Amino acid sequence: MADPGGSRPVTVSDVQQLVKRKDEIEAQIKAYYELLGQKGVGMTEPLVDAEDFPRGDIDIYEVRTARHNIICLQNDHKALMKQVEEALHQLHAREKEKRARDEAEALAEAMGQSQPRAFARVNAVTPGSPASISGLQVDDEIVEFGSVNINNFQNLQNIATVVQHSEGRPLSVTVIRSGRKVHVGLTPKRWAGKGLLG
Repeated sequence: MADPGGSRPVTVSDVQQLVKRKDEIEAQIKAYYELLGQKGVGMTEPLVDAEDFPRGDIDIYEVRTARHNIICLQNDHKALMKQVEEALHQLHAREKEKRARDEAEALAEAMGQSQPRAFARVNAVTPGSPASISGLQVDDEIVEFGSVNINNFQNLQNIATVVQHSEGRPLSVTVIRSGRKVHVGLTPKRWAGKGLLG
């Protein structure tokens, strides 16, 4: 979990772990409530009879322990829900910043302030493949492939990694075609041919 100091950003995986922990706590609370229900008591019934003697029809220790555990777990649940909320806020804030950055970059590009440099060229496109269906063409110069661009591209393994992690999800691909910038939506997926792109 990322701390407010920001040692590392919150990821979707962090949120999923928090939600899993929340579900576990809720299951434990439910189990303790069921135990109390079997004993015929809830959280507030007195554990002494009319003459202030411990009730003989229930296991007092077991009931008190269950009540105590429910209260502790409810406190843990409340704290965990606060963490989930903060984590979701951080994720959404980061997504909002990214969108604003993307829009600013798009605006800068639209104003012709920067002609991006390509880092790869499409040599072949197999007919009927995901690449072909998306509209990629031979000799397209790749400027951006998902998160890969001229600034972080090292070798074709970078693209292979993005493709593997994006199977079934659309990727934004930007190419230069005949001197014009073209955006293509490419969804890597299994098909009759080799690989996820073709």
